[in-house]
Amino acid sequence: MLLSSFFFATMAVCVKIASEWFGTAEILFYRGAIGMLLMWLWARSRGETLATAYGSMHLWRSVVGVISLGAWFYSIAYLPVATAMTLNYMSSVWIAVFLIGGALFAWNPRDGLAAPLRQGPLAATVAAGFAGVVLMLRPTLEQDQLFAAVIGLLSGLTAAIAYLQVMALGRLGEPETRTVFYFALGSAIGGLVGMLATGTAVGTASDWHWSRAGWLLPIGLLAALGQFCMTRAYAETSTLVVANLQYSGIVFGALYSLLLFGDRIPLLGWAGMALIVASGIAATVLRARAAPDSPAEEH
Repeated sequence: MLLSSFFFATMAVCVKIASEWFGTAEILFYRGAIGMLLMWLWARSRGETLATAYGSMHLWRSVVGVISLGAWFYSIAYLPVATAMTLNYMSSVWIAVFLIGGALFAWNPRDGLAAPLRQGPLAATVAAGFAGVVLMLRPTLEQDQLFAAVIGLLSGLTAAIAYLQVMALGRLGEPETRTVFYFALGSAIGGLVGMLATGTAVGTASDWHWSRAGWLLPIGLLAALGQFCMTRAYAETSTLVVANLQYSGIVFGALYSLLLFGDRIPLLGWAGMALIVASGIAATVLRARAAPDSPAEEH
């Protein structure tokens, strides 16, 4: 899981560098195309078929997942790597919000206050997570980065929605290889649509430079390696331990921000990151009690 988090953080670095020459839609397309090829080879080596009986569920998961991934890539381009990664890792806190909302929606006042009170610990993790966001964003963002921060928060929110769909597919017995393949297919299609809409698909060929395009290949490779390591980790050890170790990705992102890009994060920003990590771990622990067989979260 530590290796998986390292791969995802390194992918974020490649996205940030590639964003100097390529738009979000282009990066999405190449990330998806490379991921499709690798997942097809992986499924073939394991003797798994990619045919599915749940096309509509994969479609919805891919649409939400592509929005999340595109939002994350956009925020990486304009925010420090550590900040963008932390906002994306807010997905566990957003899932806690959904769980609380679902419990309150189903609550019957005639049953007393026992059910709402049971959501108290989850509510505390949500409050702590959003307090961390306030601490992290206010001191670390310039005024022109505010929109990118909102997009970064959107990436975490939509990642949580996509994760719930992954859980539903997992309960139906869909292998993760198939789920990731269709997500990569959706990324490639979404990126291509975005390129056609913005006109970048026309000008890319004439402006192509291999020295710049070389940053696109590791994005797809690192994403696939990160997903592979994450799958192995969840298959071979304690789910709860692995789920909490994923937050090491924020640490790797912070190190990259400091060492490669010279970002200076104030003390309050570090405190906000720590609070978000702590709330995410707490939310993961509480969620594991309610859904012990939850699948891996994707980034």
